[in-house]
Order: sequence, then structure tokens, then C-alpha cells
Amino acid sequence: MTALVPDHSNRDTMKKLALRIQLSQEDEIGMMQKWLAARGKEAPGVHAHHMAGATLMPGMLTAVEMERLGKAKGTEFDRLFLEGMIKHHGGALTMVRDLLATPGAAQASDIFAFTAEILSDQQAEIDRMGSMLKEQMK
Repeated sequence: MTALVPDHSNRDTMKKLALRIQLSQEDEIGMMQKWLAARGKEAPGVHAHHMAGATLMPGMLTAVEMERLGKAKGTEFDRLFLEGMIKHHGGALTMVRDLLATPGAAQASDIFAFTAEILSDQQAEIDRMGSMLKEQMK
């Protein structure tokens, strides 16, 4: 989604938001890949969740939603991006809460700290994007 922003949005605030999200998610993915590798596990491919027949993780946009986003420009794109990214971040919160509700999960201090960081960062981003969306609707 963030890769679409430079060519579909005219707003600098959207471009800065997308860059912040992209960098944050790269860090999160890197941490998860290292954690899996240290345990002899292989991380799924970057786009494995978009393969035909794959179950979408919570918060993932459907192919139809992504197609609509990819065709949009300007203000319409900005609205769809913010709505989609709020959904995406909400999915991350759902997955972390599900993990923390699993007995014995996230007991390692690094994983507990990681999940706490995701909960706070993703909620802050949702709040920020919600404000941007409200401002756009004025």
C-alpha cells in the first residue's frame, strides 16, 4: 500500500506517513524474520498472503480493495489509503491481542517488548490516521 503513495497522492503529509509506516514495518518484519531464523524456522514469503487461495491475515486488504486503491488518485486515494491502513493496523492489534490471549505465549522478554511496542505504535498510527481522515472530510 505504501508503495502506491508517491504516484497516487499529492499530499506531503501522506508521503511522510507512508514512509514512516514503510520503515516501521520493515523493522518489524526484520525482527520477526530474525526471531524465526534463530529458532530454525523459515519466514513466509513477503507476499505469501496474497497468493491465490491464501487466507488473509486480519487487516489485510482484499484483492478488490487493493485494485480500487491502485486505480484511485488524489483525495480519493488518500481516503482509501487511510481507511485501508487503519484496517491493516487494526489487524495487527487483533493478532497481537490473540497472541497475548494464548496461554504461555509471548513469555520471552524480547517478544513481550515487541508486542507491547506494536500495540502502542499501531494504536498511535490509527489515531493519527483517523485524525487525518477526519481533517480530509471537512
